[in-house]
Amino acid sequence: MNIAVAKRLQHTEEYYFSRKLREIDEMNKAGANVINLGIGSPDLPPHPSVIAALNEQAQKPGTHAYQGYKGIPALRRAMADWYGRFYGVTLDADTEVLPLIGSKEGIMHICMTYLQEGDEALVPNPGYPTYRSAVQLSGATVVEYDLEEKNGWLPDLEALSQKDLSRVKIMWVNYPHMPTGAMAGADFARQLVQFARTHNILVCHDNPYSFILNDRPESLLQAPGAKEVVLELNSLSKSSNMAGWRVGMLAGSADRINEVLRFKSNMDSGMFQPVQMAAVKALELGQDWYDSLNSIYRARRHKVFELLELLGCTFDTRQVGMFVWAAIPATEQDGYTLTDRILQQAKVFITPGGIFGSNGQRYIRVSLCKDEAVFDEAINRIRSAINN
Repeated sequence: MNIAVAKRLQHTEEYYFSRKLREIDEMNKAGANVINLGIGSPDLPPHPSVIAALNEQAQKPGTHAYQGYKGIPALRRAMADWYGRFYGVTLDADTEVLPLIGSKEGIMHICMTYLQEGDEALVPNPGYPTYRSAVQLSGATVVEYDLEEKNGWLPDLEALSQKDLSRVKIMWVNYPHMPTGAMAGADFARQLVQFARTHNILVCHDNPYSFILNDRPESLLQAPGAKEVVLELNSLSKSSNMAGWRVGMLAGSADRINEVLRFKSNMDSGMFQPVQMAAVKALELGQDWYDSLNSIYRARRHKVFELLELLGCTFDTRQVGMFVWAAIPATEQDGYTLTDRILQQAKVFITPGGIFGSNGQRYIRVSLCKDEAVFDEAINRIRSAINN
């Protein structure tokens, strides 16, 4: 049979990590025992009370049916309360919060809700590859905007304003930024909201890293008037060590939430009710939970700094989030060359910055999602490979 894939898939490649993990799996089958420092999947468990809540709720016979598309009221209230306590943002739990089966789902839902052929979407370079993929799958055109180290990895809104933005409907932003770990700040948030108003653009803010190694969690919805022009995605994957549980959320005005719900309700049902109840417990945790989590990541980050210095890389020690972003030495061709060599010689996998866009070609990214002992082993392997 000769059945071609749909046009929407013809320019959408398989996710880089999907391909690379197959390569690593083959190496491991041959006895390599590769240390994977590439993926940002938390290795630590959720709080014990969260697991206990899941177990308790799963024992109840009435919790296994299909769930509503908007999530249970208790979860929406917990999400709204969480935004109020930690971000100082007031949300109506009935109309301005939408639970998601992971925030990655929400990226696709937003693109399919607002974009179609002939539309354009602003996507950061470097940035999370899923923004580009989701825009392309919607039929719209990706328009990159540059992020550069010299500008603190913030977009030049004045330069963007000089371009033809008449077909741009949405702009993807992500702060704390992945992969660079850059923060945005209140001044930039106000400027971005004004930019969106001026050009009639919906700003879609992906915000899963705000609690990691950051004493001041920020939401774009804190900016005055932001609800008029901003949809914000958030997640328990990183902040609560619940990546595999797939609990995300969308926050914004009631009109925007209802528009996305029109698409979402045709694509899935609500998440497993015991997971929702466990998520309520996670959202009720206090500052001590985040402090304990960050003390672990802080110690790991020091190990990563040591590893990167061994490779001759340079980096900003003030960056936040679950990764460390570093510039490679001038003697290296690009991040792909360096990381492939380390993988083959030291059996350590590090992410090349080029997968996040052309502005990441001379950078690499290291995940903090490994025990300190694993980082020590990676350092020893790399040191041995360099010396040999």
